[in-house]
Amino acid sequence: MSAKATRAARLTGGERTITLEISRFRPEQDSEPVFETFDVPLRDDWAVLDGLNHVKDQLDGTLSFRWSCRMGVCGSCGMTVNGKPRLTCGTFLTEFGAGPVRIEPLKGFPVIRDLVVEIDDFLAKLSHVKPWLIREGEELPLTAEYAQTPEQLEAYKQYSMCINCMLCYSACPVYVLNPDFLGPAAIALAQRYNLDSRDQGDRLDLLNTDEGVWGCTFVGECTSACPKHVDPAEAIQRYKVTAAMRSVLPWGRR
Repeated sequence: MSAKATRAARLTGGERTITLEISRFRPEQDSEPVFETFDVPLRDDWAVLDGLNHVKDQLDGTLSFRWSCRMGVCGSCGMTVNGKPRLTCGTFLTEFGAGPVRIEPLKGFPVIRDLVVEIDDFLAKLSHVKPWLIREGEELPLTAEYAQTPEQLEAYKQYSMCINCMLCYSACPVYVLNPDFLGPAAIALAQRYNLDSRDQGDRLDLLNTDEGVWGCTFVGECTSACPKHVDPAEAIQRYKVTAAMRSVLPWGRR
């Protein structure tokens, strides 16, 4: 046990504790990530994020990680917890029994520092699919209102629930092996607009490529990892059908 972990154990006194094994990477001193262990209080209402905040606030203020809302809305706190991509604000320490709990950065992304990963490539992929309403012959900003029926809303609502947590990218074996793959969240986002009755855009050239929907091998791990039940695997397969039909009936819309 490291000196820091020993100090942590003393601080907890008679309270139940659990050990966190945290990946550390400080580019000014580490050539590759190393693990440090910390004992934190094991409380029924503590998520993994609470444990990390305890480490940062009480044990080692140099620990770096992202978080914001603590409510499963912002998507900032995604990390690899015991080998699986999870939102640390919604993953409770009690799920892991006596521990330890191993916390690493999301796999598939370059690590900036400790648990913080580089997200520029992810953001570029989101922008690439034109995630906005496209109207033919109308200039921005759009000022008109376009009413929708409940059925029209339901057609795309599921895909609009994405919080950009990137768990699906970390879970996707295709993206980990081929960073050029557009990825689950970006394709699901494109499908959200494709199915929107107000949208008149055509994203076929963006999605009907080897790096787009055809790069997906339908493992389905993206859907399993999604905390908001967006089901990006379904979105990708649905657009494969659309793209195939467009190749047979090229005049068909989207």
